[in-house]
Amino acid sequence: MTDSLHSYASSMTMLRTLPIILAALLTAFQFSEGIAAERKKWEMLTDCQYVENKNNDGDNFRVKCGEKDFVLRLYFVDAPETNMRYAERTREQSEHFGVTLEETMKAGVKATGTVRETLKGPFIVWTRWAGAAGRGNEVRYYGLVEVGGKSLVEILVSNGLARTKGVTANLPTGEKSKVYIEKVHALEAEAKKRQIGVWARSTK
Repeated sequence: MTDSLHSYASSMTMLRTLPIILAALLTAFQFSEGIAAERKKWEMLTDCQYVENKNNDGDNFRVKCGEKDFVLRLYFVDAPETNMRYAERTREQSEHFGVTLEETMKAGVKATGTVRETLKGPFIVWTRWAGAAGRGNEVRYYGLVEVGGKSLVEILVSNGLARTKGVTANLPTGEKSKVYIEKVHALEAEAKKRQIGVWARSTK
């Protein structure tokens, strides 16, 4: 009987400590993954082209750079959705900008058109080939776009067609993500103050 009680107590102790062990292992794994991602080298892709696709929008679009053809997801920004396919996200954006759902989607269409127009000519893509989670089956890759010496992130935010939100990364120039995101926040605040883009009808 004593041996049975001892065995039972040991089993219960193991069950209580198992979640702690698993949490520690998960934390260690996530930490190592973060380091690995940060150590990935930036790759510059030149003479890139915008590829028309029904799923393209302001922060997520198909590009072709030489032999590489893939879907790019911009770092740092979130452009308005163009429809109610992901209703919860569209509503959250609507609340952030202080406009109706209809105005949010109109801004999303304008953001998509602005990207298409801005990227009519060759542009540069910077990427570390970090996969971006999505609802589709195709893998998207985070990146930054330079066109005519300007950042597409800054173009969108300055024109009130995107908000400062999303995955960040230290820039290819070495500039820290924290510093750059403060710059993007300032551009968003200026667009809001000037009532540009989606902010033109904002109640905030």
